[in-house]
Amino acid sequence: MAGRVESEYGFDLENRDPLDKNPHVRTLYEDALGEPEGTKSIDGVWSCSYKTYNGSKKCCYIFLSVLCGGPCALMWGLAFACISCMHIWCLTPCVKAFDIYAACCGGCWKKCIVCYCNPIYEAVGRVFSNIRFHHRYEVV
Repeated sequence: MAGRVESEYGFDLENRDPLDKNPHVRTLYEDALGEPEGTKSIDGVWSCSYKTYNGSKKCCYIFLSVLCGGPCALMWGLAFACISCMHIWCLTPCVKAFDIYAACCGGCWKKCIVCYCNPIYEAVGRVFSNIRFHHRYEVV
């Protein structure tokens, strides 16, 4: 593909959010600052503020990502490893065991309902089956 720069590990170095997980933190200069019609500073101020905004945002982000990126990646890697381990070795077998027990209990419950409730429902149905309605339409 043209324009794609890959790292030695195979991920794209240009598009670092290919699944668009963080559109809410995309803060371009135009998203943060804007001068309405009739209120404008001189072009030099606007140009200087554009460069200052982008430069300070980029430098600050680089500094914070160098400072916090490794520890945060370690923390999130450990957190997701623990979550995966818990799901694979604890929750999934527990849910499967619950499904097996629920199927057994569900079969017993179904038999109880059929045995005790069906005769009542049939009797009530027969009582109401003898009710007849007659509607007569008259023109006045």
